[in-house]
Amino acid sequence: MILLSTGGNNGGGYRISKYVVMALHGVFLLIHAILNSLPISMLSFLGQVGAAANFFGCFLMIVIPAVATERASAKFVFTNFNTENQNGIHNNFYIFVLGLLMSQYTLTGYDASAYMSEETKDADKNGPQGIVSAIGIAVIAGWAYVLGITFAVRDIPNLLSENNDSGGHAVAQIFYEAFMSRYGSSVGAVICLGIIGLAVFFAGMSSLTSNSRIAYAFSRDGAMPFSSQLQKVNKQEVPINAVWMSAFVAFCMALTSLGSLVAFQAMTSIATIGLYIAYAIPIFLRLTLGRKTFSRGRFNLGRYGTIIGWISVLWVALISVLFSLPVSYPITDQTLNYTPVAVGGALILAVSTWNFSGRHWFKGPIKNIDDSSKEYA
Repeated sequence: MILLSTGGNNGGGYRISKYVVMALHGVFLLIHAILNSLPISMLSFLGQVGAAANFFGCFLMIVIPAVATERASAKFVFTNFNTENQNGIHNNFYIFVLGLLMSQYTLTGYDASAYMSEETKDADKNGPQGIVSAIGIAVIAGWAYVLGITFAVRDIPNLLSENNDSGGHAVAQIFYEAFMSRYGSSVGAVICLGIIGLAVFFAGMSSLTSNSRIAYAFSRDGAMPFSSQLQKVNKQEVPINAVWMSAFVAFCMALTSLGSLVAFQAMTSIATIGLYIAYAIPIFLRLTLGRKTFSRGRFNLGRYGTIIGWISVLWVALISVLFSLPVSYPITDQTLNYTPVAVGGALILAVSTWNFSGRHWFKGPIKNIDDSSKEYA
């Protein structure tokens, strides 16, 4: 990891060890846990600040080509493939489908509205609207973000080299080259990276919020270890134990990267592809087993719900295959994509736990409100 001060290799950039990175990770998790322990009103305000930081972060990538004195052509942006791929891949179509994964990362986290539904007014309407709105914003902002990056790219080999001015960090190098070419100084790059860092910080805070609410919900239904403790809330109605447990588990998972980066990547692959599989399973069951018994809520997609549902299931099936493809050749024990092994193992564990235990005692989510008087169109 590089902390860009006055220009990386040219200006004395400081390369920190993996242990310092881990310590910083622990500090940020501690801060995130403290912030998530605040009353809901304060957390909501911080979420708005985070949204503003994310907006400015995306805006910076949109305008960065205007700062650069040299810009890529539209032909390069929309038609060029990196033929000097350093991972041993030379097939353009293969590179293209792997590139889809990077754009897929921008379409995550939009389900946070569902996790926060118990703390949302008129949640059966505002919750789904929040999800749809988040997807629309992510599509537009993500597209603009990618365009801003690619139009600012000048020298791909140098951008990816660990010996460049930012130590191999592509986004940092793009900012560095743009501001150095225009102003002869990297100060602007540091400021821009600081704004993006702030956006990432608030994204981490929101991730911990979502995770703690998931843990709380499962614990309230008795589906988590130590459920009796994790379902407790404080006077501000914050699931405080679930918040700190989530932060602790996140730190423990990151510790594996100190010993084996392959093991850490295997765990993160479960979180990535498992997320989309978790989205697709209830949609698939709704379209098949539940098509006659499913009761629509106030917010629904109407007659378009079925076709959109099948498109979603098929898309998740496609990206699940893409996530499992090797991303580097030749394939060795260090370059093998362990995603199928990790996700398959987690799936087998989940199914086995359900068959041998869960199905005998789990009765479904526990309701804590009376909705018998509600009527939906």
